[in-house]
Amino acid sequence: MLGSVKSFLKNFPVLGQGLLQLRRAQFRSSVDYWDQRYRQGGDSGAGSYNRLAEFKANFLNTFVEQHNVSSVIEHGSGDGAQLKLARYPNYTGVDISPKAVEICRTLFAGDPTKRFFEANLLPAGTVADLALSLDVIYHVVEDQAFDAYMQKLFASASRFVIVYSSDMERDWPYKHIHHRKFTDWVSRNQTQWSLLSKTPNVYPYDPANPDETSFADFYVFAASS
Repeated sequence: MLGSVKSFLKNFPVLGQGLLQLRRAQFRSSVDYWDQRYRQGGDSGAGSYNRLAEFKANFLNTFVEQHNVSSVIEHGSGDGAQLKLARYPNYTGVDISPKAVEICRTLFAGDPTKRFFEANLLPAGTVADLALSLDVIYHVVEDQAFDAYMQKLFASASRFVIVYSSDMERDWPYKHIHHRKFTDWVSRNQTQWSLLSKTPNVYPYDPANPDETSFADFYVFAASS
């Protein structure tokens, strides 16, 4: 998903009136917004490309290697651009957009270590060593959807959860973005998990350079032993 706010208006490829109409359309829901975005040729945004993608990949690949992670599940796998840089032994991608799932299944059709599901079709009880949420939480704008998403995220991990997101209460000018102090939710609702570390973004958000910076940092949670 998007790595910054202003990039929402700047990072679309030139694909004609379809995306312009989507950009101007009334926001109805997170699910509708992202599925329509992918269906009309949009991508997962600036956060999944270039130096921000490399920063995320370096952090995650190092973590997976150092902690002997054998399986990864990502809630919000998007168009697979970020995944191209990943080195995961076994991967399950989950997304609310059927179109995004279709794109990823085509992109990684020859890779037996990867599988993809629509969020409402993920087999019950699917669990991995590590669950990921990358540039997703601040795009789940509905309170009920946010709560359900977070419950599923932590329920799908056996050892670690890594969240790459903002962690603040702040109004933002676009309806598809809702910043939250998500660590407070974790403290209240996932008492069996503890915050292991926070790693600040090496490219902190700069409104003068929104496509190459981000307000997201890495938060690593570990299951209590």
